[in-house]
Amino acid sequence: MKKRRIQVNDLMQQGYWYFLTEPPGKNFHPDFRPELTPKEMLALGVFGGKYMTDCRKEFPADWFAKARLCAERHDPKLNFFGVNASQPLSRWRRNGWIYPEDPRGWFQWYCRYYMGRRCLDDERQIKRWRAIRRHIAQIEGNCWKGDLSCRPRQRQAVLHWAYDSRRI
Repeated sequence: MKKRRIQVNDLMQQGYWYFLTEPPGKNFHPDFRPELTPKEMLALGVFGGKYMTDCRKEFPADWFAKARLCAERHDPKLNFFGVNASQPLSRWRRNGWIYPEDPRGWFQWYCRYYMGRRCLDDERQIKRWRAIRRHIAQIEGNCWKGDLSCRPRQRQAVLHWAYDSRRI
């Protein structure tokens, strides 16, 4: 695959660029097997719909065809489970969870990784993704399989990390 240069100019990044070195959705690290694509996540409803409203030019237009978004505010009703399962970005920054190249956090990293970018933060983000399994274990241990009304906040949080919590 020929490298493709991506230039980013949105509300959180100006003049940032990176290269896509892998085909979209291919050649993932063997320890990273997300159950949902970014397009599927956006269509289901994640991050209160506020997450990707100003950076559509960076990603394929079809990701946004059925995306549940709200440019004005974070609206938990847009989430698949209809509840807030997000912490404010300020807390993510305070905890050191934000990589400077991905100022929106894990989902921005995942979108770029999915598109084919590989970077120095990949290993850390994949470890964080794998750590979410503890929440899946809690859902499995406390809910009947398929009972989507059980632990909706935790299910929504798991969905934010590309695990399909509808199957648990």
